[in-house]
Amino acid sequence: MSQTENKTDSAKLKLAAGAIGIVFGDIGTSPLYAFRETFRGAHTLPIDDLHILGVVSLIFWSMTLVVAIQYVSILMRADNNGQGGSLALVALLSRNIGKTKYGWLIVLLGVFATALFYGDSMITPAISVLSAVEGLTVVDQGLQPYVIPIALVLLVCLFVLQQRGTAKVGALFAPVMIIYFTVIAVLGIGQIFNTPEILWALNPWYAIQFFITDKWFAFLALGSVVLAVTGAEALYSDMGHFGRGPMKLSWFGFVMPCLLLNYFGQGAMIMGLPTEAAEQAIMNPFFFLADEAYRLPLVILATCATFIASQAVISGAFSITHQAIQLGFVPRLSIRHTSDEHSGQIYIPVINWALMVAVIILVLTFQNSSNLASAYGIAVTGAVTIDTLLMAVLFIGVWKWPKWIAIPVVLVFLIVDGAYFAANLTKVPDGGWFPLLVGAIAFTILTTWAKGRKLMRERMTEMSLPLDIFAKSARSSSARVEGTAIFMNSGSSGTPSALLHNIKHNKVLHERIVVLTVDIADVPYVDPSERCEIMELGDGFFRVILHYGFMEETDVPKALASREMCGGPFNMMKTSFFLSRQTLLTADKPGMAVWREKLFAWMMRNAATPMEFFRLPTNRVVELGSQVEI
Repeated sequence: MSQTENKTDSAKLKLAAGAIGIVFGDIGTSPLYAFRETFRGAHTLPIDDLHILGVVSLIFWSMTLVVAIQYVSILMRADNNGQGGSLALVALLSRNIGKTKYGWLIVLLGVFATALFYGDSMITPAISVLSAVEGLTVVDQGLQPYVIPIALVLLVCLFVLQQRGTAKVGALFAPVMIIYFTVIAVLGIGQIFNTPEILWALNPWYAIQFFITDKWFAFLALGSVVLAVTGAEALYSDMGHFGRGPMKLSWFGFVMPCLLLNYFGQGAMIMGLPTEAAEQAIMNPFFFLADEAYRLPLVILATCATFIASQAVISGAFSITHQAIQLGFVPRLSIRHTSDEHSGQIYIPVINWALMVAVIILVLTFQNSSNLASAYGIAVTGAVTIDTLLMAVLFIGVWKWPKWIAIPVVLVFLIVDGAYFAANLTKVPDGGWFPLLVGAIAFTILTTWAKGRKLMRERMTEMSLPLDIFAKSARSSSARVEGTAIFMNSGSSGTPSALLHNIKHNKVLHERIVVLTVDIADVPYVDPSERCEIMELGDGFFRVILHYGFMEETDVPKALASREMCGGPFNMMKTSFFLSRQTLLTADKPGMAVWREKLFAWMMRNAATPMEFFRLPTNRVVELGSQVEI
């Protein structure tokens, strides 16, 4: 093997280890509550061999079909220049199939899947940390009153630490999670050796027999079994951080075997216990896997793992929000970069504190992880079902599979994912309403901003003057002064309102006028050589379009300083940036309902300023306002 191949394999192993620490925390902490909730959740099941083998078989085949095949083997091939997730998939589909009559439906589905993710990112930290801290009651029942206070302290610390970034503590994530996965696998193996009959659960017949025997109650049990695959959508969303190859290696080579060994171990332990002991152990089977002397260390290790899992979900919420901002579904928000080396490590204060408040309310409202399990699952299964529908478009519209192959494959996944989603709908009255409510609010915000932004641009285009005509008329009618004036423009045509107001009120023009548009493409990254598009209009007028991908940071001064253009270099001390600030006036014009116009106006008032978002120098910015009716 050559030295180059050795280096490649070493880099792949390093990335695979990093993925174990960052990506697999959500699905990796599911053994704390998934098996338990299936038997002792909202709908209890008898503790006997039939049901234990049936449930473990369902977990095995669910993990195989949904995670291993649907997401890791199929959907991870559908990357948008290396990036994954619902929004990246929608951008990929939109770019490849063009503007069809059903294109709007594809976008809406992707946006709704993103909206559901916010509900998931609120529940995951609450249920994960609570379920780990509840292990203290297995060590000592008298510690029950301290579970919620300890969980709240840990969760508040988690959100407070976000502003410091994960660059330093992130180095500890992989070793801790590798130890965690190894420990839960070893605990499972010990129980499997004691009760090897549990391996019969590899046969799907036991899952089928479970349905034949219990029918409706088996269907309801799917609402808890699906907890074993929560985090599947997150694997796809985080693909851009580590790449498809390393993530497949870490999943098939380490994470999936460890998880299955633990689930089979929990089933084996319950099967091997007498009835009374099994009734006690099923209340928290994960921690009963360990001998009494090792339960406290296991609680501590599990708490660390859930802390890391929650960190990954919160970081995912930041990344999804950043994508949504760049693609025009969310108003500009203050974004802080927490690492000089990794551009993907960001912190969004508004999202962080909103999640923290929601998580605290969830813990205080639901009180324990079993109650939270009723709220969990519906957001994940909803997002997975939407991804399956988008997968159908991918197969036929992008990969050009024959319909006789694509339709049966999609139907298989749709039946499985749809069954899980339908089973979780039965939990709506018991807490499932929460992620649906969060999803509905987020969907309303995302679509209102996108629609309002589109309408506002249309109104401004109607009122604007073509830039070449303005340049010709302004040449002889205004005095010229030294320096450069850059007028930010949201569209790629027309004259910015700030330029019109400047000449109307100040009656001067700078010797170099640049109308600058920042265009966000539907790809994650744009080649730096294709960053700038320049059009010279004569007499010192230029139109410049800066192209960015939806994962990139829009640093305008850095882009302008990277090359000499528009007649010479840009000296920031001799350059003024003019921004147009629109005040929205609600009107009964066709477009949006008045209440949505008011919501859009509120979002505009509270959005981060272009100065902050585009990283413009604070002492070189002038804002000129105008009023717009949509």
